[in-house]
Amino acid sequence: MPDKLEILVNNFVPFLSSSLGIFVFAFVYVIWVSCLLPGSWLSMLSGFLYGTWLGSLIVFLGAFIGAHVTFYLGRTLLKDWAQKKISNFPKIKIMEKAVKREGLKVIFLTRLSPLFPFALLNFTYGLSEVRVIDFTLGMIGILPGTILYCSLGSLALKISNFGDILSGRSET
Repeated sequence: MPDKLEILVNNFVPFLSSSLGIFVFAFVYVIWVSCLLPGSWLSMLSGFLYGTWLGSLIVFLGAFIGAHVTFYLGRTLLKDWAQKKISNFPKIKIMEKAVKREGLKVIFLTRLSPLFPFALLNFTYGLSEVRVIDFTLGMIGILPGTILYCSLGSLALKISNFGDILSGRSET
């Protein structure tokens, strides 16, 4: 009798592998980032499901759109709420002052560092006086981490027996 995980994988993974499934996964990533949730586990799942390169592309697009959503919400509808949220993070307040002076450079460097919470940075940049073009170009800084997490997920698939389950070669 197949176990529940195998049944779930056999039914859900084909959907996620379809064009619609990839779109749904990217959309979930946008919502995930917009809700201030950490993306590392979802990025690894993307690598697990889609491989390093397609997974990285999906994560980058989802993170890019989600970051811009929270950036604009930080500049408009959620400005007061976002200011209260970031007041609990002294590092971010210091970084906000640096963004006024250095813009793109600071955004790029903070995107490279795992020390700064991605989603809260988006709100912080929305509250700052940074130019939209600097915010957009600074997103390139997430690529190394994105590729790393997706590679870890892809590696997990390779060293597990899920590859056999997905291809129907599992021993049950």
